[in-house]
Amino acid sequence: MKNKIISVTPIATFLILLSSVTISNKARRGHTLIRAFGITALAILILVGVAGAAPFAYVTSLGVDTGTVFVIDTATNNVTAVVPVGGWPAGVAVNPAGTKVYVATPGFSTKVSIIDTATNTVDAAVDVGGSYPWGVAVNPKGSRVYVTNRYSVVGHDSNNISVIDTSTNTLMAPVNVGLSSSEVAVTSDGKKIYATNSRNNTTSVIDAVTNKVTATVPVGDHPSDAVISPDGTKVYVTNTGSNDVSVIDTATNNVTATVPVGNGPGDITVNPDGTKVYVANWQGNNVSVINAATNTVIATVPVGITPLGVAVTPDGTKVYVTNAESDNVSVIDTTTNNVIATVNAGKYTINYPTKVAIGPFTYSNMADQSTKVTSNATENIGVEETNKSSSEENNVEPNNSNNTDSEFDNSSSSNENESSKSNSTPSFGLLGGLTCLYGGWKLKKK
Repeated sequence: MKNKIISVTPIATFLILLSSVTISNKARRGHTLIRAFGITALAILILVGVAGAAPFAYVTSLGVDTGTVFVIDTATNNVTAVVPVGGWPAGVAVNPAGTKVYVATPGFSTKVSIIDTATNTVDAAVDVGGSYPWGVAVNPKGSRVYVTNRYSVVGHDSNNISVIDTSTNTLMAPVNVGLSSSEVAVTSDGKKIYATNSRNNTTSVIDAVTNKVTATVPVGDHPSDAVISPDGTKVYVTNTGSNDVSVIDTATNNVTATVPVGNGPGDITVNPDGTKVYVANWQGNNVSVINAATNTVIATVPVGITPLGVAVTPDGTKVYVTNAESDNVSVIDTTTNNVIATVNAGKYTINYPTKVAIGPFTYSNMADQSTKVTSNATENIGVEETNKSSSEENNVEPNNSNNTDSEFDNSSSSNENESSKSNSTPSFGLLGGLTCLYGGWKLKKK
């Protein structure tokens, strides 16, 4: 018996192929192949849909009349929504599902505003106390939000990190850390938290289970922001006063390298594969690009005036930089290290943009799982053919129903932002997959 060759085809071609399948007397065998073809097609189409879906950049700004979050579609670099949040919006973070955005609003408020990304409106706010909520981070499960209280008072038990339980939007017991914690980051496994303490030049290491400080790491002068490598082995801390970046080994909690960067390093981010680190130098009006393997600066990218925030897209192709005194956002192509776009708000004003966060981050996970479905389906076809060549009467059916269901579940958990729907194509992928499976079912019935 000839081996069948599985190829990736457009949806229309695939349906033609299905319609031309000759139904043999071995109905069960034909049903097995149809199911495998359908699952493969579904996985491929989900991948196509995922590839076409772009995340959103959420930029905090003073706004015009009140503090505002501007929503930028990273596919078009257009502002698609303007969300009033009040106060002076600073730290911002998106939960892993992309359904909520958490915004610290210091100055006139001690609250964290929670934006529903489906409606781009504030649907809740949590008063975190303290005197100046600033940095915000969400754990990988989306169950906890950590907020630094920047201008804390020693002796008044207010130099802490507030912890929000996202299921109830209520405060849990705070984490007592160093003097005036500025920013906070959580490891990808959710087990450790790192907080920069700007007034005593240290970074606190916190056990996320006990919320206790387990180590205090001396770094450079006036540490500002921190980012953790995707594999959790390194923490990069920007030191605004000494114009460098400290690299902490998470296994030993020791600084293993110090990387000189531009003037006034503040916000920092790392690309998804951990190979490059991007530092916004607010006094130098540029972004330093660090090679993570050599801990050296390989490029310096001029941007706008006073870059305060920096974030990389989940696919690692673009970096968004908020330029506070230019009232705009620079978009850097990570391949060329050139600014390829400058985003303003059209009829609105991105007045003094401060921080930026990009999400959701679930697309890569969906792609990985879709690849597994494709692999399982094609492998099962191979099993079918092998078994048939040895014994035509043996029927081996692929058991991929669970994988298929998981794809629907993951797709439904992605960002439901209306503008996301109009600029993305995941619905086409799911519809095409369902069409293929339905065609297979009809052939089986015949």
